[in-house]
Amino acid sequence: MPESRLTHEDRRRIAVWLAEGLGYAEIARRLGRPTSTISREVARNGAADGYLADHAQRATGRRARRRGPVRTAASSAGAREAESVRGFVDRFATLLAGTGLPRMPARVFACLLTSDVEGLTSADLVHRLQVSPASVSKAIGYLEAIELVRRARNFGRRERYVVGDDVWLRAFKADTGAHAEVAAAARHGIEIFGADTPAGVRLGRTARFFTWISEQMNDSGLTDAVARDALTALAALVYAARPLTVDELAAALDWPVPRTADALDAIGRRPALSDPLTVEQTGRGVFAVAPRPDRLSPAQRDALLPHVGEVPPPGGGQTRGR
Repeated sequence: MPESRLTHEDRRRIAVWLAEGLGYAEIARRLGRPTSTISREVARNGAADGYLADHAQRATGRRARRRGPVRTAASSAGAREAESVRGFVDRFATLLAGTGLPRMPARVFACLLTSDVEGLTSADLVHRLQVSPASVSKAIGYLEAIELVRRARNFGRRERYVVGDDVWLRAFKADTGAHAEVAAAARHGIEIFGADTPAGVRLGRTARFFTWISEQMNDSGLTDAVARDALTALAALVYAARPLTVDELAAALDWPVPRTADALDAIGRRPALSDPLTVEQTGRGVFAVAPRPDRLSPAQRDALLPHVGEVPPPGGGQTRGR
């Protein structure tokens, strides 16, 4: 069944919890509501100096009266508000279309995103957007395929379409996977064409760009403490200038072995932590620092290697642990 409307007491609690610094998700959990309900409430009924319960209650009452059965001068105000909403939906849909979302799915998504109820039926979307049922059906199918919209079946017989609270997180992760695949394909192309060819150079730039985006967007779940440990382990390997086992590194850092292993694993899960270096592991469980493969071309590597009989430059003769 659709959720009941927020009460004045609900709004007082929201105001108090916002003042305490709680996020929308936590407030929604405490009230037993969807996160989208709280975010819409604050966006629609907030005041210039923040969210105030009494102001929000009055604003809601004014809108309810405009939607009431008495249609006199208030009807023109309601029409202007509806026109303003439609104008915003169209402008927002245009911006979404600029990111690559087709125009009609963008309009449907914007309409669902700005709805003041939890979910809209196909008939609702047809009425609000003034388009054909076939257009809505096709747009919904597109949005479902990319997981921006889902069907809700707990509203009686008629299906409603809703935007989930975690929609952007799921879209975020989907994009991350796509970027990683582009980066991997570009690196494979470098092997085919050669790193020093014009095609290889362009593919190298492509691989570096999409690798960077993927790493920045990747939700690896690392805590700040683990990230700091990873940088400390990296610094220790650089300072030692020789390969080390996990036990040797743990002893030098005076850390437990599991903590040291977690730090090294973190670099593997989030390579951007150690950029432009990386930590390589041999089959014998030995770890060593090396330049990231995408930071130096083969020609650059050869040019930096010492010639036979020459003394390696300071810091440049580190064993790679291969």
